[in-house]
Amino acid sequence: MFFLKSRPAALQLCRLFSADSLPTLTLFTKDPCPLCDEAKDVLDPFRHRFVLQQVDISLPENRHWADRYRWDIPVFHLNGQFVMKHRVDVVLLDKLLQDAETQKP
Repeated sequence: MFFLKSRPAALQLCRLFSADSLPTLTLFTKDPCPLCDEAKDVLDPFRHRFVLQQVDISLPENRHWADRYRWDIPVFHLNGQFVMKHRVDVVLLDKLLQDAETQKP
């Protein structure tokens, strides 16, 4: 029989099978956006820990976000809360994801 010895390992295994339990990282972007492309590359090692949702601020239905973030993209929200802009702060992202992981039942 297979047993997981630590809670973090168990959480990671559960998240592999259930995207519903993962936090949502929203990336506000547009095309072209070289800084956004760079940010997505930096996010790659973390991709198993969140669901990435991209919001194209150049689309008419996203005008509110364009008005708000026009000069600041990429902008990131985690579970609907602003967390960073311009570049990915990997230390901050890791801490926020750890916090989100420990808050899940």
